[in-house]
Amino acid sequence: MSKPIIIVTGVSKGIGKQCVLSLLKAGYRVAGWGRTAPIITNADFQFFKCDVSILAQVESAMLQTRLKFGDDFYGLINNAGFGYFGSLEALPDDQWHAMFNTNVHGLMYCTRAVVPYLKDRQAGHIINISSIAGLDGVVQGSGYSATKYAVRGISHSLYKELREDGIKVSCVYPGSVQTNFFDDVEAITPSKNMLQPEEVAQCITQLIQSSPNFLTVDVELRPLMPKGPKAKA
Repeated sequence: MSKPIIIVTGVSKGIGKQCVLSLLKAGYRVAGWGRTAPIITNADFQFFKCDVSILAQVESAMLQTRLKFGDDFYGLINNAGFGYFGSLEALPDDQWHAMFNTNVHGLMYCTRAVVPYLKDRQAGHIINISSIAGLDGVVQGSGYSATKYAVRGISHSLYKELREDGIKVSCVYPGSVQTNFFDDVEAITPSKNMLQPEEVAQCITQLIQSSPNFLTVDVELRPLMPKGPKAKA
């Protein structure tokens, strides 16, 4: 029996790359879609260059994935996303549109590409990566928060649409994760007390491996002690 295929978007680093490594270890074949290839050498992994904000590139990535691995799709992890930060009145229009094009429209393109195959299988799991900013707005993050609230809304509607086809949809809301995401955010300095991307990836793999009739709709992830252990008196 062939190993089921999981598509992961945004795999160059951080949560996406760690998801690939975790899923490979769990015995899946993984198709990585993104603009930059990760350094991963494994016979069950293939990278396909794809800017998810461009429909034609998503369609091409799906075709190439099918030619390489076949049609035995089981899951999709919509991880690709980014944020620009600044006050709403000062945020350039092109930055606002770019966030929506990747974080929302790209998620929709990728989901529409894979759903027919999951319906044929009458099983599968779509996991959308939102953010704590998709549950509670953040200062200087109106545009980014708006996209992540949209991811939440899409996820909640989609699981109700697809559950009778045996397809699960889960939405994951990570808190601060120690990745390159904050490189251009002056107000936040990454620290070892943030969540680690491999921890988030482990949680996502556990969702993928859950029993067929068990659905987790929302998962909120936070570091227990974001500022580190309390100093002893």
